[in-house]
Amino acid sequence: MDIMTVPRLVGPALLLSGAWTLPVWGQSGPPEVVQDPPPRAVAITGRYVVDLMGNVAGGDARGARVLDNFEVTADGDLDRLAGWRGARAHLHVLSNQGGSINALAGTLQGVDNIEVADGRVKLYEAWVEQDLAGGRAALLVGLSDLNVDFYQNDSAGMLVAPAFGIGSELAATGPNGPSIFPSTALTMRLKTSIGTSGYFHAAVVNARAGVLGDTTGIDLGMHDGALLIAEAGTRANGKLAFGAWRYTRQQDDMRACDGNGDPVKRTAIGAYVLVDQRLVGDDGRGIDLFLRAGISDGKTTPFRGGFQTGLLARGLVPGRPDGQFSIGVAQGLLSQALRQTVRDAGDRADAAETGIEITYQDRAAPFLAVQPDVQYVRRAYAGAGRRSAFVVGLRLIAEVSRR
Repeated sequence: MDIMTVPRLVGPALLLSGAWTLPVWGQSGPPEVVQDPPPRAVAITGRYVVDLMGNVAGGDARGARVLDNFEVTADGDLDRLAGWRGARAHLHVLSNQGGSINALAGTLQGVDNIEVADGRVKLYEAWVEQDLAGGRAALLVGLSDLNVDFYQNDSAGMLVAPAFGIGSELAATGPNGPSIFPSTALTMRLKTSIGTSGYFHAAVVNARAGVLGDTTGIDLGMHDGALLIAEAGTRANGKLAFGAWRYTRQQDDMRACDGNGDPVKRTAIGAYVLVDQRLVGDDGRGIDLFLRAGISDGKTTPFRGGFQTGLLARGLVPGRPDGQFSIGVAQGLLSQALRQTVRDAGDRADAAETGIEITYQDRAAPFLAVQPDVQYVRRAYAGAGRRSAFVVGLRLIAEVSRR
């Protein structure tokens, strides 16, 4: 899809904008005190994201692509709906369409976190969560995005490059990727609170991701084993945490073969640490720092590790309280197996791919945010002879909710 498809994509955004009620002008008399209505038993949120992204220098080819992400979520209080005390349900329907900007940029980690290989409408999440131990613990069962509870920095959430969402050394594992965007997997997740700010999360996740809408559908048999993951930390002044993961079924080595020519089987494991801390200010005006690093076995994944670091600043522009500025650096360390594969193809691969992103987001209307974005990626190998890629983009985010 090229930029001529923009008129077709803005339809959902216009529908979302129509859900807002315009103010009534010319009213007289003192204002009435209006109390907030109680929360609804079912809260519904609609969100539409359109990205216009262009590779303007380097990479594999110059050009622009339009990508979009339309999603609707529904969160239900099962106590109010069915008398099921301490329980809640969540449904998340997702549609992604558009072109491939990374086909132009040619990076290993990608440059847009809503890009998909195959545009589809799908049931992205569907789970039920039950409170335990008087609310100090909760058990979730269903289709769930593990990146919500694991390996996640809130302060990096505005950045567009996929590596800031979850470390590439984990994102590139499993038969078809772990339970993250764009396909989740059956999950059983337990989270607990420890003291005033501590926490511990653990999950058993089907190793093969797949949901209704994918060609293979949902894998109910866990024939490829499971991904075990756990994270412990504290939320004092943000987050400090350590996590580890392991697949129960051995994965294929990327290069090594046995005497029959079959891939050697390896245990895929990894670990990570993350820091997300408030440096100064508050939620309205302040600066947060994030830092994250991870490692893997380096045999079953293209990446043996990597790191991401950066800042999120809010309220820096006078008179623009909703304005947010973010800068981040992400590096993916290539495994020896991948570097050897690149050499076999007649190229030379560096030890790492490094990207720098600068972005700013502000509200143009109560329901609409505008976000220009700039990325520079030092690619790990030359590809078409151009070592670096320079990408510029514009993200539009329309969101409405009924709570």
